[in-house]
Amino acid sequence: MTIETVRVELGDRGYDILVGSGLIGRAGQFAAPLLAQKRVIIITDRHVARHHLDALLESFKRADIATETIILPAGEQTKSFTELESLCDRLLAMKVERHTTLVALGGGVIGDLTGFAASIVLRGIDFIQVPTTLLAQVDSSVGGKTGINTQHGKNLIGSFYQPRLVLADTDVLDTLPKRELLAGYAEVVKYGLINDPAFFTWLEGHGAAVITGDPVARRHAIITSCQAKAMIVGADEREAGQRALLNLGHTFGHALEAECGYTDELLHGEAVAIGMVIAFDLSARLGLSPLEDAARLRRHLASLGLPTDPLHVQGRNWSATRLVEHMGRDKKVKDGRIGFVLARGIGQSFTPAYVDLAEVETLLESTIAA
Repeated sequence: MTIETVRVELGDRGYDILVGSGLIGRAGQFAAPLLAQKRVIIITDRHVARHHLDALLESFKRADIATETIILPAGEQTKSFTELESLCDRLLAMKVERHTTLVALGGGVIGDLTGFAASIVLRGIDFIQVPTTLLAQVDSSVGGKTGINTQHGKNLIGSFYQPRLVLADTDVLDTLPKRELLAGYAEVVKYGLINDPAFFTWLEGHGAAVITGDPVARRHAIITSCQAKAMIVGADEREAGQRALLNLGHTFGHALEAECGYTDELLHGEAVAIGMVIAFDLSARLGLSPLEDAARLRRHLASLGLPTDPLHVQGRNWSATRLVEHMGRDKKVKDGRIGFVLARGIGQSFTPAYVDLAEVETLLESTIAA
């Protein structure tokens, strides 16, 4: 298959997202014209290194680019102050220079952490994203949001800092467990729910093929998602307006993740899937959206095996009050009020929607008691 290019238009900071097969094996070729110095430091985690590091190293070797590697622990808990400090110390010990480029080889955790380190080490150095999960390819690697988690919430410390290039190699998705693929698929569905009802309808017919690995379906889903995000980021890089729509389901999802301690008990994409259902349920409860649209979303996610309510996490006693407290720390809070992303129907999301939190808590209580 040919390589497709999606451009993120940000003036002199714009960059390409390349989507196609075999891109890791050609990473050196694509990166070389962008490097100010023929030296890169690859940052990855133990799981990804086992599958893809050798091929990436070889591609840079063929392009006569010097490489060094830092391998971090896998998992959401790596997005922490401790790991950020350790990473920055290791980069400085390697005598990183302002013309050195970092390469993030991994999922959203590695991409977010590497991008944040790139934005602060020596007051800013270049980095390239090589996302290895579906979630990272369609969402976290694009748009320049970087950051870490804290005890107060997810991604509350970070920066907007754009990569120089994104290489979305569709072949790497074949090594992902189904649970990880489904978690990424939740972010694909999000683009249909925001402003593309035709894409959501397409997903209803082809979502199973995306998950099982049909190359045409998977490629279409990734390219459509990247095009949607590139358009929004190009118009609103720092989330002053329409980019906030990309947080559909995330206010609820982040609260669920925080309650689970950012562990594998609930993956980010799983939390987003549940959060999107809650957002549509709330929209219907407020009379904004048809009940059938909320039911349609729930049916589609459940048909593929994605969770649709917090009770998916077994053995946990949820508290609606605690979940609302977590939401109060959301980045979108303004003057003490949460600006929710809600919907008037599939493909008709809007924000900010200021809702009486008692109404939200009542909905959550009914959801966790179901």
